[in-house]
Amino acid sequence: MSRSGQAAQARIAEKLTILNDRGLGLLTRLYDMKKTLSNPDTRPSVFTEKGLESVIKAMDGKRFNPNSGNSQQWGNVVNSNIKQNILKSLQQHYFTMVDMIEFKDNVGELFVIIDANQIHFDISLNFDLTKRYLDLVVTYVSMMIMVSRIEDRRALLGLYNIAHELQHNHQESSFPRLAQMMIDYQEAPVKKMCEEFTPHVKCLTYALLSLKVMHITRSTPVFLVFITA
Repeated sequence: MSRSGQAAQARIAEKLTILNDRGLGLLTRLYDMKKTLSNPDTRPSVFTEKGLESVIKAMDGKRFNPNSGNSQQWGNVVNSNIKQNILKSLQQHYFTMVDMIEFKDNVGELFVIIDANQIHFDISLNFDLTKRYLDLVVTYVSMMIMVSRIEDRRALLGLYNIAHELQHNHQESSFPRLAQMMIDYQEAPVKKMCEEFTPHVKCLTYALLSLKVMHITRSTPVFLVFITA
């Protein structure tokens, strides 16, 4: 391999390591968020606020509309006290979602770089690099599935954006992209991820197929013991 090729692999390995660490931390935050929102004892009180029922119903419907968070529509419902409660109780969860979509962008950019450098992943030839790559794929898929299982995700985003818009006279900058992601992953998150990985299928296929020999090698002794017993 040329010196430039080795340098490219080193940079990619570094980015894989950083994103894997960040992804695991983010996955933990999303899991904690899911538990908090699904537990009646820890669920933010804004989700049970009588005056917000119509807002939440509009935000949390199956036909989630990115424009349904318009403050002019809901300004008469979200008074000053409710607005402050929304901002205070949902801020941490909202910006966990913001961090998630930024992580999603970073992973997508790295996969494009990997494809452009024509990295050949083989667990028997470059174990650490291949493992980090597959770990990141698993973390990314786990993260997107976790997000799809947070039941109040659409209401959370919509409510926070309304309160932010009423407070600052403009919507939160990440809301349009987050809302679009909710639409894209609304019904079939696994199918959507399959579409996302289509451009990267060559690298992913080589990495997965390279596990075959290792799997056979590790499984054969167990199989032999079984059939000779």
